[in-house]
Amino acid sequence: MVVVLEPGTTEVQIENIIRVLHEHGFDIHRSTGVAQTVLGAIGVRPDFDHRQIELLPGVAEVVRVTEPYKLASRSFKRDGTVINVGGVKIGGEEIVMMAGPCAVESEAQIFTIAEHVANAGVKVLRGGAFKPRTSPYAFQGLGEDGLKLLRQAADQFGLKVITEVMDRSQIDMVERYADIFQIGARNMQNFTFLRDLGKATKPVLLKRGLSATIEEWLMSAEYILSGGNHQVMLCERGIRTFETATRNTMDIGAIPVVKKKSHLPIIADPSHGIGIRDKVIPMARAAVAAGADGILVEVHNDPDHAKSDGAQSLYPDQFTQMMHEARIIAEAIGRTLV
Repeated sequence: MVVVLEPGTTEVQIENIIRVLHEHGFDIHRSTGVAQTVLGAIGVRPDFDHRQIELLPGVAEVVRVTEPYKLASRSFKRDGTVINVGGVKIGGEEIVMMAGPCAVESEAQIFTIAEHVANAGVKVLRGGAFKPRTSPYAFQGLGEDGLKLLRQAADQFGLKVITEVMDRSQIDMVERYADIFQIGARNMQNFTFLRDLGKATKPVLLKRGLSATIEEWLMSAEYILSGGNHQVMLCERGIRTFETATRNTMDIGAIPVVKKKSHLPIIADPSHGIGIRDKVIPMARAAVAAGADGILVEVHNDPDHAKSDGAQSLYPDQFTQMMHEARIIAEAIGRTLV
């Protein structure tokens, strides 16, 4: 249930409304916009008469939210959420680019890539220090040493850092170095882990599971939101279908669908979404046109010798081309890409 308050409602009135809702067994999440405050009342109360709340001073209207994802729903928050990561605003008019290697491999590698993507207009440096690999014998990342290199390279070129955290034991360590937590597709329904991230102070990028529906994806975001961390962004990274011509099937249609259903920013990852280098740029163009708030893409200075995901990583000159084409599309749909 969403309680929309009248403009100018006093703090005393708001506290009284919250008190009454608590007395009826609801958990309350408050969202303050430019003109109005909205209270999200979470709880299953089928016999509750919402008119008891509508009559309270300061209440403009009460709206029942039918979706199971209450806090992620556009009904709860009509305006899109904008996440401010140290001055980088994700979810606003500007489309934010996040780029870097699949994995941090060496100091020379990450500094070379960071310099190139920064010069191309990227705001956020991506790179994995802990790598969830299908094979236990594959390169697993440099661990904390990789996090240190990632942070140093980002600071050198004025970038923010996004990197994957794989389980609850890594949260504190990754939080010391990263600006954004990335949650991989395999962890999308690790609900205990998601609850822990709800207590974190850093923004969270939640990737869609390999076979997850959009509702399941939004329900996973709800776990983080309900824990108190409202800095959540979603990432479409392709889903598993019967098609074998590409690594995954990039679900471009999920972008406008999520935009309609939820206020959370949505990022597209065409590198994992398609998994083939020469098809990454067309998918990035399509994602921008479909309304993505950002692009997460893999770039490597020597992808033919990369320790992970080289076949889907762009060469630096290809990435420069992608940025140029994405800017043209962004301008055509009334958005910006610096």
